[in-house]
Amino acid sequence: MSGSIDERLRQLGIELPVAAAPAANYVPYVITGSLLSISGQLPMKDGTLGWKGQVGDAVSVEDGQAAARQCAINIIAQIRAALEGDLDRVVRIVRLGGFVSCGADFGDQPKVINGASDLMVAVFGDKGRHSRAAVGVSALPFGASVEVDALVEIA
Repeated sequence: MSGSIDERLRQLGIELPVAAAPAANYVPYVITGSLLSISGQLPMKDGTLGWKGQVGDAVSVEDGQAAARQCAINIIAQIRAALEGDLDRVVRIVRLGGFVSCGADFGDQPKVINGASDLMVAVFGDKGRHSRAAVGVSALPFGASVEVDALVEIA
């Protein structure tokens, strides 16, 4: 199915990957009523974890932003899978939860997670404006530098 969001993705030069299978005992998404909850997405690209290590140490803030952007692309791929290809059913990106692997003295988590937030607004327009958390953590699965989850209102 092709709609206005698919066209916007094309304009942005974004090709969505196949939605990733879960890596443990959970499901990639849950729909309850008009809410779609997307499990945390890592910055996987072409089947490979693209950004490993702590932001502010092994990973620059700019690379952390790119990792967060890739997480957002993977979130959109999960949304597409949950909605059987119809991204135009998205009413609103309600919330993003951003986790940044970093040291105790790192304070630029919001700048890093902007990589995901900016993409959601670029793709969904005003429907992409969301509430958010940007949290620093000491480690993430598989050594990832960033993980992002989402809550989405759907029609």
